[in-house]
Amino acid sequence: MFVCTSASSAQTGATDAQGCQEEKAKIASYETQLKDWSQLNRYGAADLQVIPPSISENRVVFMGDSITDGWNLVTNFPGKPYINRGIGGQTTPQMLIRFRPDVIALKPKVVVILAGTNDIAGNTGPTTLGAIEDNLSSMVELARANGIKVILSSVLPVSDEVKNKEGAPIIQTISRPPKKIQTINAWLRKYTAENNLIYLDYYTAMVDQKGSLKESLTYDGLHPNESGYQVMQPLVEKAISAALKNSDKTK
Repeated sequence: MFVCTSASSAQTGATDAQGCQEEKAKIASYETQLKDWSQLNRYGAADLQVIPPSISENRVVFMGDSITDGWNLVTNFPGKPYINRGIGGQTTPQMLIRFRPDVIALKPKVVVILAGTNDIAGNTGPTTLGAIEDNLSSMVELARANGIKVILSSVLPVSDEVKNKEGAPIIQTISRPPKKIQTINAWLRKYTAENNLIYLDYYTAMVDQKGSLKESLTYDGLHPNESGYQVMQPLVEKAISAALKNSDKTK
């Protein structure tokens, strides 16, 4: 049972009533996460409604975090049989748990995986680059075992140049150090080349000369704005086209 204390409000810098409400909300959020840590319920009902693809359907599932979650595939890829299975805040171990119901069970020809930035930030606790690589490799192996072509996307750069409403810079590089992003992207490039996969390089197209996410492509230094998604769109379409051609060759 939750009992509000003066410490609760002191920690939030709010009044006693506001502090208690914030603490209650945090606890409710934590309890929800513990009950469904990987958020299998997010798409559980929707997955059951997805009908098997026709032989000619080039179905693609986009698996990822908030960058995928915030991408309106219906609007940006009209008429394309693309399914969005992104969930904001997720890390690679969470995606790995839901890979079967949210990807394999939908029987796509291709999966586009965009993940890793939240692992670096420690959203589900401290982790290592090796653990991120292992989780991505496991998703690749699951996909290949089920005849699904894999596109592995680079982690996007981040920026500290964007300011909030108060005019203060939004600092992203502390939780997501650029060197770690560059290291995981170097591994992704090498891994895809060695395993005959497609590497989708968003990073190069979206980074500026300082190594930051271009200000014109983001609203918070982390997530793409509409202009950012416009840069990403032709890149992913090219990658999907290449994956589908490879799929035809293996039949």
